[in-house]
This record gives sequence, C-alpha cells and structure tokens, in this order.
Amino acid sequence: MRLLHTSDWHLGRSFHRVSLLDAQAAFLDHVVATVRERDVDAVLVAGDVYDRAVPPLAAVELFDRALHRLAAAGVPTVMISGNHDSARRLGVGAGLIGRAGVHLRTDPAGCAEPVLLTDKYGDVACYGLPYLEPSLVRGDFGVERARHESVLGAAMDRVRADLAGRPAGTRSVVLAHAFVTGGAPSASERDIAVGGVASVPAAVFGGVDYVALGHLHGAQRLSDRVRYSGSPLAYSFSEAQHRKSMWLVDLGPAGEVAAERLDCPVPRPLARIRGTLDALLEDQGLARHGEAWIEATLTDAVRPREPMARLLARFPHTLSLLFDPDRPDGDPAASYARRLQGRSDQQVAEDFVAHVRGGCGPDAEERAVLRGAFEHVRVDDAVREVAR
Repeated sequence: MRLLHTSDWHLGRSFHRVSLLDAQAAFLDHVVATVRERDVDAVLVAGDVYDRAVPPLAAVELFDRALHRLAAAGVPTVMISGNHDSARRLGVGAGLIGRAGVHLRTDPAGCAEPVLLTDKYGDVACYGLPYLEPSLVRGDFGVERARHESVLGAAMDRVRADLAGRPAGTRSVVLAHAFVTGGAPSASERDIAVGGVASVPAAVFGGVDYVALGHLHGAQRLSDRVRYSGSPLAYSFSEAQHRKSMWLVDLGPAGEVAAERLDCPVPRPLARIRGTLDALLEDQGLARHGEAWIEATLTDAVRPREPMARLLARFPHTLSLLFDPDRPDGDPAASYARRLQGRSDQQVAEDFVAHVRGGCGPDAEERAVLRGAFEHVRVDDAVREVAR
C-alpha cells in the first residue's frame, strides 16, 4: 500500500506579515497531483491543518477545496487535529465527510477505532491519535500524571489491544501529533509543555508498522518506521536550511517500510545574513540572495541610519531586521536576548528569583510552585482554545 505522509499545513498562517495563502494553495495542488501521478492509495495528514483554532475564512475555503479534490480523486484521506487546531471545530461533520473518504480523527475517545484500508495483501488498520493535551484527557485515559508520555502510552495501549483482536497479518499505521525524543525542533512550533516534559520516547509507538508524525516542522527519520514529514512551507527563518518535503511510503505485504522523500514547491528561498550594514551592502557574494526572503542581523556597534530602507534597496524581499552588536563576552551591555538564548521560561524565572535574592535560587518546593504556575497558564490557554 502506498501512503503519502504530510502534516503541519498551518493554513492561514503568514510569514512575517506576508500572506502564504497562494503558496499553500500551490502546495495543495502539488498534493493532489502527487496522488494522481504516483498512484497513492491513501493520504495521511498528521495534524495542524490550520494555524489557529478559529482560522480565517480564506483558509477554511482553501481546506474545503482540498477536501473536495481529494475525495474526487477517490483516494482515502486520514487526518488528525494538532495542537494549533480546534479539535471540535475541525471534527464538525466528520461522520458525513467520512462517507466521501475523508476521515477526520479529532476525538481522543476514538483513537482505537481505525480507518480500515485494503489492498491485495489484506487490511491496513490506520489509527488517528489527535493531539492529546495531558491535563485535559488524563481522566479519559485513566492516568495519574498529566504527562504526554502517560496519555500517549495509554492511547497506544488501546491501539495495540484493538490490533491484537484483528486477523493475523493486519498491518498497522498510527498518526500522532507529538514531540518525540530525538526530533529536532525549530522556532516556529508552538511549545506544548513546560520545562521540556513534552517529549515522549519513540518506544511509546512500538508494535505498529508505520508512525506518521506531525508537530516538528523539519522532515526527520527517527527510525525506518517513525518519521516526521515536517511542514510543507517554512514558517520561520529557523527553517532556512530545511528541505520541505513529504514522505511517499510503501507498506509491504508483511509490514515492510520503504520511503521516498518528495520535495514540496518553494515559493521563495530563505536566507539569513549577518554583518555590519556596510559589509552586507557591499558583499558581492550575497548577490545570490537577491530574490530570497531575508533575515538580516546587523552587528554594527552603533545602530546605523535607515537600515531597513538601505537593505531593501539591495535585497527587496528583506522581512526581518535584527540588531546584535559585536561586543566582548564580558561586556555588561551584551543583549538581553543573547543571555536568554536557549533558556526555558522555568529557567528564566528561577534566575530572576536568584537575582532578587542576592544569588540564592529557589529551593525544590519553590521550583515546584513556579512549575505549577507555568503549567496552569498553559492549560488555561489550552482550555480556551478548545472552547472557542
């Protein structure tokens, strides 16, 4: 069976205030063309269909057109909700839409109810695990701790139990939206937990033939059977070196996996350039970036006059301008952003406590209070997203 694995469409998202709707439409054209040209048997979309819980009308219309075209192609599509989606909104009409071959999996209670796909070798049970916010679903799965590994583990136990009751030789596919240990994140994914506890080991997904992951925006192979497709477009300059693609997966008669990486259309390349303003304007080696979207970091000791206007004269698609003056490491004027780079909210808060108490950082009980406060804010945000 031939599967096309994609994820993280983020329909409706812009790139530094530049609309990406045309580029997203071109990507969906590419998906439909690939389905037809490469004899795809099923399309897998591993979450974050939309960029926010209440997407703009133009994004909804784009999604609607895509569903109609995939249904018209006669190829089943299995799709789950991600942490950016409103599961309840995305799942409206799922029963009716499923009759057209587009299977929306947005309800955690249905994680062990597969879409059954069939080829000449028998059935493929395709399980959709929507994004599982631990604090909201821990009761549904009967787990004590609100941790991603706990709820995903419980969901996968249900999947394996269902699979064990099916005829011998039934192959299996799982779609999930999660941060799996070993994956490389970028700056454009929304954090799904406090203090790094979002990550789950790949072993959670043991016992199935292929795991189609979403959430991380870079295409990655964690193992032959566990892969991220990544987002089809770049959504931050941290993705400048990404090769945007989809996985074309051939699932053999005994569950063997062979995967081919298919490139996605690139609306415009990204480039990150760094140096003094004069150096950037004069460097002939940068001419190759004339048509790229540019993030420029200026290292001038003193902020130059009209830097954006001067950059635009040479690089007409400059979108982001940052300032990071070159200073000795011990200089007290070193940028605040540099001092915070790579530090979590929890670590920043603990550093602040140490600062105001003359170097005495929080004890274990105080760290737990801080962790609980951040968790409370995150869960509040998640509840509001679900309610919208």
